[in-house]
Amino acid sequence: MAGAKEIRTKIASIKNTQKITKAMEMVAASKMRKAQERMRTARPYAEKIRKIVGHLRQVNLDYKHPFTIERPIASVGIIVISTDRGLCGGLNLNLFKAALAAIRAARNEGAKINLCLIGSKGLQFFRRLAGVEITGSVTHLGDRPHVKDLIGATKLMLDAYRDAKVDQVLLVHNVFVNTMTQKAAVSQLLPLQTIDKELLPERWDYLFEPDAAGILDGFLMRYLESQVFQGAVENVACEMAARMVAMKSATDNAGKLIDELRLIYNKARQAAITKELSEIVGGAAAV
Repeated sequence: MAGAKEIRTKIASIKNTQKITKAMEMVAASKMRKAQERMRTARPYAEKIRKIVGHLRQVNLDYKHPFTIERPIASVGIIVISTDRGLCGGLNLNLFKAALAAIRAARNEGAKINLCLIGSKGLQFFRRLAGVEITGSVTHLGDRPHVKDLIGATKLMLDAYRDAKVDQVLLVHNVFVNTMTQKAAVSQLLPLQTIDKELLPERWDYLFEPDAAGILDGFLMRYLESQVFQGAVENVACEMAARMVAMKSATDNAGKLIDELRLIYNKARQAAITKELSEIVGGAAAV
């Protein structure tokens, strides 16, 4: 019965693991609903301000903001938003693949790479990558990221663009599609791009008071902060959904493994009983 005892120990161990994964699944499901609500609340503002900024490229201004000027790309800055914790399936892996594809494309054009990393997993992964410079990083934002926690690291990248140390800024983050699907997205933050050009009236313009320079300086910074914040909020929702799915899969797999071990245990126990009966019958026959 030594084999049966060992199997019983394994079953007990897997049951304990199953309880943990089930609890983590329930916690992730609860946090996911709250994260989705924050994400949906932030989306309209982020999308509207993105459209307005996209239209600015069509405005006839005497003042040209540095963020609207395109330069030959000799250096690319990439802001990568990852999670602080693991146990969320292939969420971070898919994100890193998208970031590496963007890095590879920039290197093929002869550009240098500067990274701004948001999240512990991204920092752990990219600090081992050769040939890239980490301009700034921020970790441990929690389940409710705030703009003030993102400003410091993001501003380093924006200042680098303003000072012509970086000629293009990309944002890489996860986008929440639904509970089962999250996809990595790469978007260009700087220089600003024209959006919905074909839908704009032929003759139109914005009126700036008191002056375009003062308004655009504050407005464009607010826009960039909102895009990074939206990426961070979306990433939290993606993390919770991916963790819930991963923990449910782990719980189900633990249940299947327990059933298999129980079958093996019953067979081992039956074999042991049969062996004992055979020994008893053999002993009785010998007498």
